[in-house]
Amino acid sequence: MVLADLGRKITGALRNMTASAVIDEEVLDAMLKEICTALLEADVNVKLVMKLRTSVKAAVNFDEMAAGLNKKRVIQKAVYDELCRLVDPGIAPYKPVKGKPNVIMFVGLQGSGKTTTCTKLAYYYHKKGWKTCLVCADTFRAGAFDQLKQNATKARIPFYGSYTEADPVLIAEEGVERFKKEGFEIIIVDTSGRHKQEASLFEEMLQISKAVDPQNVIFVLDATIGQAALGQAQAFKATVDVGSVIMTKLDGHAKGGGALSAVAATQSPIIFIGTGEHMEDFERFETKAFIGKLLGMGDIGGLMEVVQDLKLDNNKELLTKLQAGVFSLRDMYEQFQNIMKMGPFGKIMGMIPGFDSELITKGSEQESMRRLKRCMTIMDSMTDTELDSDGKIFTTQPNRCMRVARGAGAHPREVADLLAQYKKFAAMVKQMGGMKGLFKGGDMSRNVNPAQMQQLNAQMAKMMDPRVLKQMGGMGGIQNMMKQFTSGGMGGLGDMMNNLGLGGMGGLGGKK
Repeated sequence: MVLADLGRKITGALRNMTASAVIDEEVLDAMLKEICTALLEADVNVKLVMKLRTSVKAAVNFDEMAAGLNKKRVIQKAVYDELCRLVDPGIAPYKPVKGKPNVIMFVGLQGSGKTTTCTKLAYYYHKKGWKTCLVCADTFRAGAFDQLKQNATKARIPFYGSYTEADPVLIAEEGVERFKKEGFEIIIVDTSGRHKQEASLFEEMLQISKAVDPQNVIFVLDATIGQAALGQAQAFKATVDVGSVIMTKLDGHAKGGGALSAVAATQSPIIFIGTGEHMEDFERFETKAFIGKLLGMGDIGGLMEVVQDLKLDNNKELLTKLQAGVFSLRDMYEQFQNIMKMGPFGKIMGMIPGFDSELITKGSEQESMRRLKRCMTIMDSMTDTELDSDGKIFTTQPNRCMRVARGAGAHPREVADLLAQYKKFAAMVKQMGGMKGLFKGGDMSRNVNPAQMQQLNAQMAKMMDPRVLKQMGGMGGIQNMMKQFTSGGMGGLGDMMNNLGLGGMGGLGGKK
């Protein structure tokens, strides 16, 4: 991903600066030169790059800096703040209101991925419990309704459109009215792709906007057009009141930085970014989290959102078991299922502070997923009695391992490896159950005995891939992560404990 390259270059420049014995103007200028070069290579506008350089220099005034102040931290914060200003117009995006119809109209250029993005947004809200639907008002592009119909059906989202009606304004109006009467909360209207030179299509867009009276108009922007995004975004905003922007195709193009900075200049906040073709390749955009992730600082908020989507707070039985230090094979199977729901390993690990998700190549990520599915296949061959056990039944009755292996088409050694990994999980959960303050909210360092925490760190460290452990800063890094996660509540903690242990998984799950 090109923006990941940008992040590594900026992080490298900051690292070189912090490695200097003396921080002075010369070191600052060298760092800024590296950062500005990286931004220009990512197609960020020259004027914006120069503005960033000037602002950082102004914020880091060595002559006026108080004695004893940490110069490295001042410079790092100045760079972080200016990068945030680079992509943030400072305007809060529209927030849908629960229990009421929220009409969201999509506009954009041809080929920007607008129809696919409509479905992704609908699916995003659908997963969060909103009643969502789609309206196809694109009668210009052949096959537009078929595409939306196919996407909506796959995502199990209601839709409206017509093969016979040629007036997009009428279709949009009828669809919105119908879904309003049926009590839908998120009503997404897809419109034809158009270019700023096409006056008639822009007039049509205006008519649709007047007919459906949207609460939010979203401009879908193709990141591959780079700085050309500025003129197009301004043209759309001048015709219909664009309230938000969703950027697509941000996963592999050198012009992504240009599009990001150009959109910020239109005073319309970016709310989501598309990073691939699949339904899950869709991330909520928050400037500070995005810049933090770009600089290797992680995105704990985004990670907690993923965990909360699993609704583990509702799993009272699992939490009770964890508190009692009880963990069966079935519980481990359920945690494997939760990991599968969380999405690509690389994406999830990229949200963890200090972890370089690029360490997980596409091939190793696919291999990790394959191994995880293999484990689940083996467990699918187990009986209810075996799944609800503590695994000892396989020791006292070895023939069970042979039967499970035959049923899963696996080697008995694979079954033995799975059981060995389960024992490590169970031992860690048992240790967690004895730590009285572990399941309380807030700062875990105040709730848990330091000696017990050190023991748990050591237990988890044994289960983790050495490369992952190194990236996280050793056992201290694990403890810091746990503190951050526990502030999110019991649900996030229950999932994190089990999933973090899966991070290394020796011969089973690979790196998570």
